[in-house]
Amino acid sequence: MNNVFIDVTVLEPRMKHPTIFDAFDNVAEGAAVVIHNDHDPKPLYYQLLGERGNCFSWTYLSNGPEIWEVEIKKNAKNSETVGEIAAKDMRKAELLKKLGIDFCCGGKKSLEEACQEKGLDVLRVKNELEEAEKKPQTGPQLDFNTFNLSFLADYIVNVHHGYVTQYAPIIEDLAHKVAGHHGANNPFLVEVYNKFNELRCELTTHMKKEEQILFPSIKLLENGGTKIGFETINDPIFMMERDHDIAGELMRDIRQLTSDFQVPENSCNSIKMLYYKLEEFENDLLQHIHLENNILFPKAMAMEKK
Repeated sequence: MNNVFIDVTVLEPRMKHPTIFDAFDNVAEGAAVVIHNDHDPKPLYYQLLGERGNCFSWTYLSNGPEIWEVEIKKNAKNSETVGEIAAKDMRKAELLKKLGIDFCCGGKKSLEEACQEKGLDVLRVKNELEEAEKKPQTGPQLDFNTFNLSFLADYIVNVHHGYVTQYAPIIEDLAHKVAGHHGANNPFLVEVYNKFNELRCELTTHMKKEEQILFPSIKLLENGGTKIGFETINDPIFMMERDHDIAGELMRDIRQLTSDFQVPENSCNSIKMLYYKLEEFENDLLQHIHLENNILFPKAMAMEKK
């Protein structure tokens, strides 16, 4: 099972993508094409996804600012990604979250790769996923896969964008007060405030771009429109997924700073409330990104391709 290494910088521009596609088509399942480039090759990801389907994982080995190296591994046939697993069954999504497996920004990875990264026994995880599927559903369950794209986009705006709009300023204000009162003795609380402030600003801009540009374009596409303002719907989706990566990284930083939201002993009520609201915010953000990365965006790209 041999990997193929391609130095894209030495290829003629017209030969770059064809060379990579040819190499990917000819590697064995489980093997990878590793590309070396002088800029982020993420547009290639969307072209590969559009033309070959969700049959590969995309892992940055080096991520700039001067050198980018990406491992493009060909998944085994019928191998589901963790994003697809989570999209089909919320019980399994809850288990993946409990195990610390990222099915949102990292949703394109196979279960085997995700388990390897976390140091988990993949057979044990598969057994746990099977057991999760046997558990009865608790309360009414929304099958997001059955939503048409316009309705799903509106659901995301009303539920998840609405949550951020309502609660992000409240949490930011609370984090600011906690940092002001306790930051001198606990400098990490100042960093928590700074990270959340950056996250709120990032999400505010991100949501406007979705509501004013991407989501109307998806609705137009679903209703038979042909002029959406870009050459392909992949272009704005690429930008939104990059935003998701940034937001996910900021949220992971906050989780690390707060020791997985474990409230220190003898903490005041304000710190307890802050930790509680931060974890609640993370839960909403994970679901928000999951619905877009793993359901809305792939369906929109598949619709445009047809």
